[in-house]
Amino acid sequence: MSIRYYSYSFDKTFWQNPEGFFISYICSPMAENISIKNKKAYFEYHILDKYVAGIELLGTEIKSIRAGKANLSDGFCTFVGNELFAFNIHISEYSMGSFYNHEPKRNRKLLLNKKELRKLQQKSQDKGTTIVPLQIFFTDRGFAKMEIALAQGKKLHDKRDTMKERDAKIELGRANLR
Repeated sequence: MSIRYYSYSFDKTFWQNPEGFFISYICSPMAENISIKNKKAYFEYHILDKYVAGIELLGTEIKSIRAGKANLSDGFCTFVGNELFAFNIHISEYSMGSFYNHEPKRNRKLLLNKKELRKLQQKSQDKGTTIVPLQIFFTDRGFAKMEIALAQGKKLHDKRDTMKERDAKIELGRANLR
């Protein structure tokens, strides 16, 4: 008795046995290096501390993030009571979702230890500091995590210095290729 595999799509595989054809749903291998970054945060803020937090997400949100359809550029984090929430993070609706789809810009709770939450809450009350999301990534076990940072806003001249350093680095790379 031999089993023959017929692969016809990304998610499903048919196999044939003496009783006939059956469908088996096979989990596709997890895409590597799915990372959604907030490049704007590095340009607009001085990063003081970084933390890795879990995110409370719905099923369709996870699928959209795996497809790379999320935007962190306008996002920020604030405390509501003693809990940390991420606001203004846009995760597009899942294209294959039904009426169970999520709202794209809903508030998402971030999961940290109490000790880290207390420390962040004290530091974020200082003048000029804020908490910004830096990136969303997946762990080896498949959990979505968000890297957040305690940051301080840059002045205009600091932004100009950042642009000059970046341009100098690009020019140096071009000179090395010649």
